[in-house]
Amino acid sequence: VQLQASGGGLVQAGGSLRLSCEASGSIRGINTMGWYRQTPGKERELVADITSGGLTNYADSVKGRFTISRDNAKNTVYLQMNILKPEDTAVFYCSADYRFLNSGGAFEVGRYWGQGTQVTVSS
Repeated sequence: VQLQASGGGLVQAGGSLRLSCEASGSIRGINTMGWYRQTPGKERELVADITSGGLTNYADSVKGRFTISRDNAKNTVYLQMNILKPEDTAVFYCSADYRFLNSGGAFEVGRYWGQGTQVTVSS
């Protein structure tokens, strides 16, 4: 599975950006897709995710400003980011979770990652 992210860039505080991430390859079995972000010296953190059925989950810091959506027909997940703040500056990564059977016959969850896309918010 390949995840191709796009849409990052430079924007002024208060502005908007829309990230897209298209999955290709052996995509059967993918359930939750999401967006994470990372800044230098910090761990990657969840921004938002969405199940194949449309259930969403957001980090508290982005609630009310960011909206995650998904087009299952296009195998694409989007992140609409509004009212951007300088502290949103980070490399954003898309993710796709899938279930598989391990050698013991139990289900586990694996995760694919896309390449990062830089989002920079100037003050």
